[in-house]
Amino acid sequence: MTTLTGRKRLLALITAMSLLLAFSFAAPALHAAVREGVDYVTLAKPVAGMDRAVIEVFSYDCTFCYKHDQMVIPSLAKVLARDGIRFVPWHLKTRGRYGSQASELFASLMTRDEKAGLGLFDDRASFKKAKFAYYRAYHDSRERWDRGPESFLKTGLDAAGISGGEFQKLLREPATQARLKDWDGAYEIARIQGIPAFVVKGKYLLSMKNLRSLDDMAAKIRELMAK
Repeated sequence: MTTLTGRKRLLALITAMSLLLAFSFAAPALHAAVREGVDYVTLAKPVAGMDRAVIEVFSYDCTFCYKHDQMVIPSLAKVLARDGIRFVPWHLKTRGRYGSQASELFASLMTRDEKAGLGLFDDRASFKKAKFAYYRAYHDSRERWDRGPESFLKTGLDAAGISGGEFQKLLREPATQARLKDWDGAYEIARIQGIPAFVVKGKYLLSMKNLRSLDDMAAKIRELMAK
C-alpha cells in the first residue's frame, strides 16, 4: 500500500524517531497549526467512541509496524497517557497470509488481558507477547508457516501461554466479537496511505510523511484532540 519512496522515507523517520527517544519530550516546542491535507486527512466515516484515543492500524507482516511498535509507540503512548489519551490497536485482517487468524487471536488475547487488568504495554500482557512473537518470527526469522494456519496460531498461543481451547472460548466472548467488528473498519483507513496508520479522535488520519520527530507527532496528536 506504500510506495518504495514512501517506505524509505517512513523507515528514515522511524530511525530518526528512535534516536530522539531520550530527549524528544524533554521540553515543549513551537509547532505550526496542523493543516488538513498536509498533516492529516479527515475520515469520511468517523469511528465512534474514540474521543480520547489514537487508533493504530497495524499488521504482523508490516516491517514499519514492527519498527514503530519497537521504537516509537511505547514512549509516545506513555507521554500521551499523561493527557488521558489512550492507544487502541486495530489489526488489519486483509493483509498477510494469516491476517484473519492473527486478528482473531489478537482480539481474544486483548480480552484476556483486560480481564487480568493488564495494559497493552505490560510485559505480562498476552497480546504483547503474541504480537512480538509474530513480529520476530516473520521479520527476523523469516518464518512463513507453510504448514498452515494451525502452525501459525501455535506461535501466538505458545507465546501467550494459552491453549487452543481457551483461545476458542475467548474468541466467542462478546468483547472479542465487538472488537473484531470494529477492526473490520481497518481496511478503509489503511487504503488511504498504508500502514502503520494513526487515527486521532476517530476522525483525523495523521500524514506520516510530514512527521519530523516524536515530539512533533505528540504535538500534532494533542492539537487534533483539541479540534
